[in-house]
Amino acid sequence: MTDFGRVMTAMVTPFKPNLKVDYDRVGELAKLLVETGSDSLVVSGTTGESPTLSFEEKLDLFRVVLDAVGDKANIIAGTGGNSTESSIELTRSAEEIGVHGIMLVVPYYNKPPQEGLIAHFTAIADATDLPIILYNIPGRTGINMTPDTIETLSRIENIAGVKEASGNLEQVTDIRRRTPPSFKIYSGDDTLTLPIMAVGGEGIISVASHVAGREIKQMIDAFQQGNVKMAAELNCKLFPLFRALFVTTNPIPVKLALRLKGFDVGGVRPPMVEAGEREAGIVEKALTDMGLIS
Repeated sequence: MTDFGRVMTAMVTPFKPNLKVDYDRVGELAKLLVETGSDSLVVSGTTGESPTLSFEEKLDLFRVVLDAVGDKANIIAGTGGNSTESSIELTRSAEEIGVHGIMLVVPYYNKPPQEGLIAHFTAIADATDLPIILYNIPGRTGINMTPDTIETLSRIENIAGVKEASGNLEQVTDIRRRTPPSFKIYSGDDTLTLPIMAVGGEGIISVASHVAGREIKQMIDAFQQGNVKMAAELNCKLFPLFRALFVTTNPIPVKLALRLKGFDVGGVRPPMVEAGEREAGIVEKALTDMGLIS
């Protein structure tokens, strides 16, 4: 099974002023993220505004990122959705392009029962040889994938792990207890990276690594080397930034943060809107306090 590393970035999708995808900037951002500590890139996930990307745009994103950094980092395609058939179609197309893995979000809005989740993910897993990371984010999908369901799915050979964004550390512990050591648990919340690693997690699928990748990698390395005190200190230092990047709906703040750092990735597609004055001030202060901007 592919080793995706410990710092994975849920990559934003750069847009031009007319909100068309800026593929030149996509490649530049991918290179920047790898240079600043990302082991893998998740392309066309929630942070990449996948709900407002077309099928063709997603495939083009996969191609561009693979071409830019596919020899230096693992490229994970966000191919999940709330239609099993459409998810299979996108997954097969991504596999043909050459991505290294896929991430599958819990189906949103239609709120299937747990048995439906098992059927959905099993069908997609049967349609591909790629390693799969499940994505549990009940705040966006309206349903929590339970530890019992994740335990069942972890027995499928190519389901390699889960991105856990339930915000429930007890649930993460239960998942770790129920699944084999080879099954990787990634934090889906930057604020919970260190606590989740402490109960057996592998790392983070991060938003903040767009602007603080080196610092996040340093925190994780310190923890892995047994220097828990240093890891905790770094976590406390990063915490205000983590909070600031979720002061309003992701990816609005992180796109602003990149612009403030001098790497403009454009705006957000409707129904997202730009950050207001209050939110912008919080993001700018967090970046300044971290020494990321002057």
